[in-house]
This record gives sequence, structure tokens and C-alpha cells, in this order.
Amino acid sequence: MDPDPKEPCMKYSSLVGRISGETVSAWDIHYAACAAQARGEDAIVLSIGDPDFTTAEPIRAAAVEALAQGDTHYTEVIGRAALREAIAAKQRRLLGIPVGAEQVAVVAGAQNGLFATALCLFEAGDEVLVPEPMYLTYAASIQASGARLVSIPQPAEGDFRLTDEALAAVLTSRTRGIALATPNNPTGNVYTADELQAVAEVARRHDLWVISDEVYGQLTYERSHRSIASLEGMAARTVVLNSLSKTHAMTGWRVGWVVAPPALIGHLDNLMLCMIYGLPGFIQAAALKALELDDAVVGDARETYRRRRDLVVRGLADVPLLRCKVPEAGMFMLVDVRETGLSGMDFAWQLFRETGVSVLDAEAFGASCRGFVRLSFTVSDAELEEACRRIAGFIQRLQRSR
Repeated sequence: MDPDPKEPCMKYSSLVGRISGETVSAWDIHYAACAAQARGEDAIVLSIGDPDFTTAEPIRAAAVEALAQGDTHYTEVIGRAALREAIAAKQRRLLGIPVGAEQVAVVAGAQNGLFATALCLFEAGDEVLVPEPMYLTYAASIQASGARLVSIPQPAEGDFRLTDEALAAVLTSRTRGIALATPNNPTGNVYTADELQAVAEVARRHDLWVISDEVYGQLTYERSHRSIASLEGMAARTVVLNSLSKTHAMTGWRVGWVVAPPALIGHLDNLMLCMIYGLPGFIQAAALKALELDDAVVGDARETYRRRRDLVVRGLADVPLLRCKVPEAGMFMLVDVRETGLSGMDFAWQLFRETGVSVLDAEAFGASCRGFVRLSFTVSDAELEEACRRIAGFIQRLQRSR
């Protein structure tokens, strides 16, 4: 269709190109599944990491009480003192190193934290190394700064693990930082002590920033999480991202934080002043209550996801043509579908159209995941069991059609 000559041809900045890309289309199947559910169709949505359980009642009650008391005004840009201190206390426990409130900025989720941190650390001409597969929005968040994202391949044949050789191969004089996620989404891998030491040695030797996304750090199973910030000489060059979204079933509350050297927190304060001007007070009241209930709430979530992970592994164990990569952490699992002869995208769409089960083409997370799909554990046990049955039936029909 020709453009309307009456409409002005307005120009946009180069930023809009840096924050768009092919990975955006990966969500189409999820939107289709949600639309099917809204129409009353029998869809099982395993394509997103949004916990199915509601935020704990005491946390919700704290927000309601704050609203009732008139907590509806502006707040401190990077968080109230009490909340920042509570986060610092939590991070001291998790990291095993000193963390003060002056090292904490409260942001609108870890995603906001990544975006803002990248803007403060990087610029045009810089390169930021990111092990791949990586979360879908990493590229846009880093490239928004003008920097170039350089992926570090972690092939499926090596269990998606980081190697010294792969890291060394992408280092250049323009490298300014490394961004990693441990535990990782979508692989569920938790970095080993040796892997963290290798990254730390490179960062110290080349004077690099490290952004460590640790939002799944408390949802680990067989292998415990350790932060790279706890290693010698790393606290001064590491930015830790964390949030309440997954651990406390608070995805819609948009509460996250950045732990970083005080100088960077000062820069984030200036940026947040121009961006979100602080989280609502009643949201911060709920976040403070969530931190008070941290051990119980997180413990329940961890055991729920562990149980569901084991349920899905059992449910798909004997399904031909599929191989599960059992995650060490988190709420997702990769499934190798290469033996079906279908691409990850074709498998996902054909599965959804025939069974109503939505999974995500994992290649959206990087080329290392070509031929894999990602499914989540964020529906009830009964729905997961039914999803496994539908997937098994789909594979049986696929085999018969060959």
C-alpha cells in the first residue's frame, strides 16, 4: 500500500533500530496462546515465565494499607532508605560481602536495571560480551547505549557452558564489559566456580565491567549459586541485578534493584530522575514486606518449581525424538527437538495449532539454541501433566505421518 501523501514522513532516531530485531517475533506464539485463552479455548501457556500463583497475601495487604494511609505521593528516586537498607541486608547475605544502602538503587524490575546500567556504562564504539544463549531483551538493552553486543557462543554440544577459549576469542581492544546471567535463562545453567573465576580474571586483566543478572539466584536446585561479585577484586567492577518478580511471584509489581559501587548508583539516580522518578510508595511498602518474608516465600517458590521440573522431566522422559536438558535452576527447561526434523519455530507453531500448548522457539535466545524450544513451569501440576500428554500425542502423530 502506498503511503498517504497527506501524512507527514516523520523521521525517527537510530535508537528505534537498535531496540528492535528478529527476537521480537518470537513472542508471537505467546500472544496467540493468550488470545486463544481469552476466547475460552483450551490452551496451556508454557511460553512465558510468569508465576501462576498470586503474590502472598501479607505482601498485597501491605500495599493496600499504604494506599489507605495516603501513600500516593512522590518518593525518593532510587528508593526509600528503609527499602534500600533491607535490600542491602539481603544482598549481604546472598553475596557474602559488605553491601550498604548507598550501593543500592531500586528500579522498575531487573530489565529496567539492565537498560539503565548499560546507558551509564557504555557508549558508541564499545563492545559488550554476552554468553549466548541469552535473554531476549539483552541485545536491545545493551545496544540502546550505542555499544555493540558481541555474543560468546556456548554450543549445545558443550551443554551450553562457557569456555576460556570462547571468551578469549571475542576479546578486543574495544571490549568494555561482560554481561552474564547466572542462573541462566533459558538454559537453567548455574555458573561453576571455575567459570566465574575465568570471567573474573579476564575482567580484572582488561579492566572490564561485569553485569551479573542474578534474578534466579535463589531458585537453584542441585548446584548452589555464587555471585561473581564475591570474588577477589570484583565488587568494585561488578553490577548485580536482582528482583522480586520470580522469587516472590511479583512480576506485575515491577520491583528490582541494582547493586553497584556508590559512584554508579549516583549516576543511576540522575538517570532514574529522567526516566521513572521513583517507584510508587505503596509498591515499595509491599516490597519491604516481601523482603521480611523472604525465606518462607522464596523457599515455597523454589520447592514448587523443583517439583514441577521433576514432573515435566518424568512426563517427557519416554517421549521419542525429544531430549530434555534438565535445568539446575529457574522455572524453564530447554527441549531438544532436532530429531523431529522440525525447526524450533515450526515445532512450536505446529504443536500449538494441534494441541493448544504454547512453547517458545529457543533460537530467539541465540543460535546455540537452534533446534530447541523452551517451556516454563508456571502453570499448575495438573496442567503440566496434561501438557506432557499432549506433547507425547503430538510426537506420536508426527511419527505416524512420516
